[in-house]
Amino acid sequence: MSVTSGKTRPSLTQEILSHLGLANKTAAWGTLGTLRTFLSFSVDKDVQRLLRAIAGQGVDHSAIVGVLTNRSREQRQLISRVFQERTQQDLRKSLQAALSGSLERIVMALLQPAAQFDAQELRTALKSSGSPEDVAVEIFATRSPAQLQECLMVYKHNFQVEAEEDIKSETSGILQELLLALAKGGRESYSGIIDYNLVEQDVQALRQAEGPSTEGTWVLIFTQRNPEHLVRVFDQYQQCTGHELEKTIHHLFHGDAQAALLSLVSVIRNTPLYFADKLHQAVQNLKPNYQVLMRILISRSETDLLSIRAEFKKKFGKSLYSSLQEAVKGDCRSALLALCRAEDL
Repeated sequence: MSVTSGKTRPSLTQEILSHLGLANKTAAWGTLGTLRTFLSFSVDKDVQRLLRAIAGQGVDHSAIVGVLTNRSREQRQLISRVFQERTQQDLRKSLQAALSGSLERIVMALLQPAAQFDAQELRTALKSSGSPEDVAVEIFATRSPAQLQECLMVYKHNFQVEAEEDIKSETSGILQELLLALAKGGRESYSGIIDYNLVEQDVQALRQAEGPSTEGTWVLIFTQRNPEHLVRVFDQYQQCTGHELEKTIHHLFHGDAQAALLSLVSVIRNTPLYFADKLHQAVQNLKPNYQVLMRILISRSETDLLSIRAEFKKKFGKSLYSSLQEAVKGDCRSALLALCRAEDL
């Protein structure tokens, strides 16, 4: 790093990121991932490397992590198919037998198609004793319509039940209404034209929806309007009332419904910041929440993890990479760091 006049110059990475506006807006799909298609990809070489890593005297964890965290999900799927053809063995089962603990879970997730991974995470969340709204809102609100539709199709195929039926059996009230509406994927697409009259109508509707039996208004607006429209509704609401919409949500709603609505507002306002907050919370626990770290780093590694890293550093004054280095222990550490990719200075 060069020094001029006693001051440290910003790195090339910092200069590039400063011009991208990562800390101020959601990244376009697929442009700011840490993991890209591996240009020197040779499926045969990767299959041989994985076979040696599994069949040697000791399991070569670094070789397994090195291959799987440097290939796109599409390339990993091809590796799985060719491994099966060459060896007559299932790669996932072979690696599952060779690994254990958190590293095993990460490797299994890396080898799953995205829709299967999301479907499994959603099913686990809905059937767990915890709060299902956290993972459900994350998946329903941050996947594209096509990704969400595929996830729900896989959910039905794998578990022999519609996700909507599990939502109905595991949730109730406004939380149920909100998740069912999000699961339909009926959000309007942004046309490039702002309907300011509709913005004003929605603001007034939310201001009036503060009594009994008015929850449907919140569900309708939050799940049907496009994010660009909703950001303007949020801003206009604050101008009219003198306080943020989140304050009203805290006052009107409680428990899981409140948490789900607040998460949805956070996603709409700034998706990378929403994920940065979740990652920060996951590494702050005495024992890191490996499931959250795994889900976010894997699912966002090919979309907007660079944006998430920028938001993390901006808000918490410390890089995501350093936070993972300090918090994560064991064999899975190298895999999570590889997905994060690099330090933000």
